[in-house]
Amino acid sequence: MAVNIRSAKPPDEIFKALRDPVRWRIVAQMAAVDELAYVTLADTLPVVKPTISHHMKILYEAGLINVRKSGRNLYYSLRRDVLHNLIDELWELASTPRPVASKQTRPAVGQRRTRVDGTTRQPARKARATHENAEEVIVLTW
Repeated sequence: MAVNIRSAKPPDEIFKALRDPVRWRIVAQMAAVDELAYVTLADTLPVVKPTISHHMKILYEAGLINVRKSGRNLYYSLRRDVLHNLIDELWELASTPRPVASKQTRPAVGQRRTRVDGTTRQPARKARATHENAEEVIVLTW
């Protein structure tokens, strides 16, 4: 059976679907994988199967998930495009420009690093060694 694709609902209905803790947990689990089986949800959530079905129906009607049936099994996938559009709509409401996060990795320990003014410096050897695989974090405030 093909993937069922529904158009996304308005932002207020998407937020209504996401506000329940169980549904939020379902979305978080689906975000970690490409496709999630119904039986996996039944094993990981603290609710009974009919309740899971109810939550999945709400997420589907909000346009947040796709459903694929294979034999007697159901598989769900997160519609990341809907979440990206929702985030874009939220950013339109923000008064400041949207920051762009850098996905560049830090230079290896012992490599020269270029400062904003174009000069370079030799990094401290031991102090930076523990952070060589750390990712850059951007904190936003309004």
